[in-house]
Amino acid sequence: MLPIRQTITSDIMLPGSSWELIVDVNGYKNEVTDQLSTQAKSGRKFEILDTLQQSKKDSQRVKVKLLEDGYICFLSVTDLENKALSIQTWHPHLFNRNEINSKLPKVLKWIEKASKHKNHYLWGGTIGPNFDCSGLIQSSFASEGIWLPRDAYQQEKFCKSIKFNTDTFDELIPGDLIFFGNKKKCTHVGLYKGNQLYWHSSGSKNGRDGIGIDHLQPTKNNKVSIFYRSILRSIGRVNVSHNGKTLS
Repeated sequence: MLPIRQTITSDIMLPGSSWELIVDVNGYKNEVTDQLSTQAKSGRKFEILDTLQQSKKDSQRVKVKLLEDGYICFLSVTDLENKALSIQTWHPHLFNRNEINSKLPKVLKWIEKASKHKNHYLWGGTIGPNFDCSGLIQSSFASEGIWLPRDAYQQEKFCKSIKFNTDTFDELIPGDLIFFGNKKKCTHVGLYKGNQLYWHSSGSKNGRDGIGIDHLQPTKNNKVSIFYRSILRSIGRVNVSHNGKTLS
């Protein structure tokens, strides 16, 4: 077992060891691709799962599990060197529905503030100012210590499904998650603001290339809202916080 708060170096990046980041880092899909899959903010915890892997750029990456959401990705050894501290244990901070409900006003204020910064859509973005859809939602709740799964389809499964009237949407409350996609899978998520409005980070195709507000009952001149209304899939409510287990 490593001494607590030991600085990470490549020679002690051992499977089973756990660490806390002291910088923001990018997470990649595998050991060779440059495709971003997520980002991890300073203060996040991770467990090393495997030995170092060689990337196509003759640099090394290590397979890790981000502990707060159980997300598995690859981190660059160069990004980690001397930029994380060892930890002995980690336990999730679990919130119930009443506690989450009391924090929702600040979650909503956080996402409103994020929307006012210059930004664009970034696949894998979770740190900001650039986010993908589920990264924005995860980060808004994490700002109050409430962790959700990383991806939109995982967030849909995680939430309590809410039945709703497609004419009025009266059943929705601010802080509910709105899921979009096709019959087979959720591919997009937004955060309900109230009055049939929601925030989301959408791409340049059929979207706003960043964070914007759209309407569940759009007018004919609002093409973005019309597109997403056409693929509305479900509504979910966050009743518990994530326990850190890896989800499929």
